[in-house]
Amino acid sequence: METKKTFKFFTIYEYEKEQNYLREMHRSGWKFVKVSGFGIYHFEKCIPEDVIYQLDYNQDGIEHKDEYVKLFHDCGWEYLQDYVGYSYFRKPASQADETEEIFCDDDSKLQMLERVFRGRILPVIILLSCIFIPELIASIIHKTYMITIMFGAVICLYATIFIMFALQYWKLKGKK
Repeated sequence: METKKTFKFFTIYEYEKEQNYLREMHRSGWKFVKVSGFGIYHFEKCIPEDVIYQLDYNQDGIEHKDEYVKLFHDCGWEYLQDYVGYSYFRKPASQADETEEIFCDDDSKLQMLERVFRGRILPVIILLSCIFIPELIASIIHKTYMITIMFGAVICLYATIFIMFALQYWKLKGKK
């Protein structure tokens, strides 16, 4: 079987882009097998088909995996894997409404984003507040400019991710 690996990086707020990427790969004849490492996507050659991919972030679901996977299986979703807190599912578009998602409404999407916030963003905010910001201040005081630039860049990167996530959340919350 012919296989292919690609490197693709998606931030935590880009789960929809990741779903679309997997769908487009399947349409072009590459079935998603797994994601590993730091954004290494593994694919197998297949007959091109329109397949809907969905991601869910649900630590409780992962803790009660049998019931969680069965719930999705009963709705026609094939469970693929868990990766950094996200569970991956797929379903042929021919077996689904074109707009079918595992989240049936905006409330369930908001709940997923809140789980992402508690499980992924909040711990990073605490880490930044306790380690990176004090180190940035210390490097400014001690005039160690390379360290200042490094910590400043990390803080700016995460601030951008937090802002983009917050904008996505508030946009969805505004639809309610």
